[in-house]
Formats: sequence, C-alpha cells, structure tokens
Amino acid sequence: MENSQSENKLVARSTITKPEVSRIVSAEHLVSEKCPELSELEFGLIIASHAFGRWMTRCMAGAGVKDMTETEILVVHHVNHRDREKKLADICFVLNIEDTHVVSYALKKLANLGLVLSNRRGKEVFWSTTEAGQALCERYRQVREACLMPGFTGAQDENQRIGDLARFLRTLSGRYDQGARAASSI
Repeated sequence: MENSQSENKLVARSTITKPEVSRIVSAEHLVSEKCPELSELEFGLIIASHAFGRWMTRCMAGAGVKDMTETEILVVHHVNHRDREKKLADICFVLNIEDTHVVSYALKKLANLGLVLSNRRGKEVFWSTTEAGQALCERYRQVREACLMPGFTGAQDENQRIGDLARFLRTLSGRYDQGARAASSI
C-alpha cells in the first residue's frame, strides 16, 4: 500500500506543469525563439537608459546647472576625464556617438556656458574643461555620492557583478553595432 501511495505522489508531481514564463518585454512580436531573454534585456536597457538619463539631468541640476541635455552632460564629463585635451572625433568615438554634429553642438553650448574651451593647433581643435567646468564636474560627483551611492553596499561580490555587467554591456554594444552595419546594407 505504501508503494502505491508513493507512486501516486510521483505521478501527481509529474503531471504538475510549470506556468508559462511571461516575458517582460516592450514588443512581444520581436521575441526570438533563439534567445527570448534578449528581448527582456532590450526592455531592461530601454528603461535603464531612460532612468539613467533622468538621473544625469537631475544630478546636474542638483550640481547647479539646469536644462543640460544628456549629451551635454556626457560630453562635459568626458572632456574633463583625466584632465587631458580631447579632439571632437575622439569624444565621439569614446561616447559611441555617430553624428559629430550632435557633439559639436554640445561643445558649443558648453563653451557658451563657460564650461569648456577650445584650443586650435593647425587644423585640429582640442577641447578641455575650464575651472568652472572642473568645479561643476566635482559638484556633480558630490551629488552622485550623496544621492546615488548610498544604494550600494561596496561589497566585493556586488562590485564584481557590476563589473561583469559593464563588460557584458560593452561586448553587447559591439554586437548591436555590427547588426546596425548589416542592417544598413539591406
């Protein structure tokens, strides 16, 4: 009798089906059977990108300059990076911005705000941050430390996961760039 009860329990367990996983995506019609998780990742990138953009603009407002665009914020921080002059092409390359006019316009707006300045040497124009630009980047850092960093523990495993994710996102960007080149040839 005990064997038949055990068998019934096994049969009952094997007939229980797991509920179908509902994917959290922005466009169900794009989900591929080859890698359905990619659509979930894409939706995560969409909402993370918008959240990051909101964060940057509000952090910059907290640092004292309102109405800067995400591109302008990225550009001023990159120009300030390592206190070295940068060429327009290098800024575009590092930030993965294809349209140089977008970055050129941002640089002109930042120059008008007194945050960056240009230095022409021959045909090349080099950009650097002014003292006001450096001070703004430092205030941004202080707001970031006060408002964003308390949400992180600083634990080794958390930092390792964030580093792994950063490397994965850089690798993934290469796949999307390759896909964009392929799509351009269609």
